[in-house]
Amino acid sequence: MPARFEEYPRIAIVTGADSGIGKACAVALAEAGFDLGITWYGDPDGASRTAAEVRDAGRVCEVAELDLTRLPEAAGVVDELADRLGGIGVLVNNAGTGASVPFVETGWQQWREVLAVDLDGPFLCGQRAARRMRAAGAGGRIINITSVHEHAPRVGSAAYCAAKGGLGLLTKVMAQELAPDGITVNAVAPGEISTPMTGQEDVDPFTQDRPGVPVGRPGDAREVAAVVALLASPAAAYVTGASWPVDGGMLMMGPQANALTSHDWRRVDPA
Repeated sequence: MPARFEEYPRIAIVTGADSGIGKACAVALAEAGFDLGITWYGDPDGASRTAAEVRDAGRVCEVAELDLTRLPEAAGVVDELADRLGGIGVLVNNAGTGASVPFVETGWQQWREVLAVDLDGPFLCGQRAARRMRAAGAGGRIINITSVHEHAPRVGSAAYCAAKGGLGLLTKVMAQELAPDGITVNAVAPGEISTPMTGQEDVDPFTQDRPGVPVGRPGDAREVAAVVALLASPAAAYVTGASWPVDGGMLMMGPQANALTSHDWRRVDPA
């Protein structure tokens, strides 16, 4: 018979939480009753603002720098934060990077940096978290932030698509292997979200027109965080190995949906 697991600790670690999706995830999890460990790279002030919002929600927040180009040692931040917080119940692998360069012009160092941050990092951080969750025997949640480009290619994003596609399949293997330990593993695959990574840090997505996306606009980071919070919750105990697009329907339209310049595709002419 499958084992029953005790409630995992209400402690979450979110990588890359100094802005954008990571920040929104940290705040959403704090509002759901989790203490937080957050990591940052390049923006300590942003991390401080995230920590302040977490603490304003009445939760503990520990902060650490994480440079995923310095692997494998850098992944030790998961153990460091877990020790400071007294355990770990949820890991959100959010830290990521990208590049827009034609395949034949992508340099080896650029390729390796994207793969290190977007695939090697989640692999190593996921191992650290899973080992601690397994040893504690109470189950847990690992959530990998991928992209719609886990599923669909994009011209000029060879390294990014390779990394996110790899992370998507790694998620499924992790889910298979960790399920007996009560640890679920899922991916969340955002589309275009108004964040610093898309050059829209302070843009209201509801003011932007995206004719090629069924919802008609970019997403808000909090809309991604809401799905992450669901998957992190005890209510999602029977959900594992899945990839959850949060893309306003973009994937239904094909990978180049944003290239459409009008809403004509919505019209169905009578036969």
